[in-house]
Amino acid sequence: MPGAIDSLTEKPGLSPANRSLERGIALLRAFRPGSELLGNSDLAERTGLPKATVSRLTQTLVGCGLLQWEAASRAYRLAPPVLSLAHAMRSGSRVLAVAAPHMHALAESRRINVGLAAPDGDEMVYLESIRYARRVALRHVVSGQRVPMELTSLGRAYLAVAPAARRRDILRAVASRRGPQWPALSHEIEEATQQIRSRGFCAASWQPEVVALAAPLPSADGAAYVLNVSLSTPLPMETVAQELGDALLGLSEKVAQAWAADLRPR
Repeated sequence: MPGAIDSLTEKPGLSPANRSLERGIALLRAFRPGSELLGNSDLAERTGLPKATVSRLTQTLVGCGLLQWEAASRAYRLAPPVLSLAHAMRSGSRVLAVAAPHMHALAESRRINVGLAAPDGDEMVYLESIRYARRVALRHVVSGQRVPMELTSLGRAYLAVAPAARRRDILRAVASRRGPQWPALSHEIEEATQQIRSRGFCAASWQPEVVALAAPLPSADGAAYVLNVSLSTPLPMETVAQELGDALLGLSEKVAQAWAADLRPR
């Protein structure tokens, strides 16, 4: 399953209760846009867990109010309390609180899309996406949406600064999943790493006529975040990089400074 890098096998030092929690979380993570309804067999296939274990855990999650059972479909869907957890995360995020005003200002002044994302397994998850495109794009990006790490400027910017062991694990998983596409993708990821080192940002165009630039956000709390700007345009990537690169780096600097100031003791 994309995004699931860590093994679900038993880990040294984990109690049975902790293993059950870990596996229950894996079931929740299996639900994605386009996979709103999943039965026990679907969940077992997506997580690699035995069907008996899945059946026991889904009953517990229904009892806790995090899953809903639909008898007509003989499948589960995420329950409303899951949305309240996401809302609590967004409303309590300090990096989002300090970044959002600067992101809105840049989006409005340059009439571009601006996003903030964090890694999850081998995907990036948008915390915020401000859509202010010059042209109407066919895709719509919202908070909570996932994008593949290996294809996007967001993911490649993260990989450029990820801890070596974490980077190896992610690339190994991507290589296994992508098969014959991997050699070309590996070359593009390495090129993006060199761009981050030389310019502070990288560029990618994985959707038709959509060019995106991304830069790692210096962390004030030890977590990993990436900022990006994008627009729908027929212009070459390098033209967009020259036009918007400095604006993206300026945004990253402003957010990093505001974040550091927000964390200072008062």
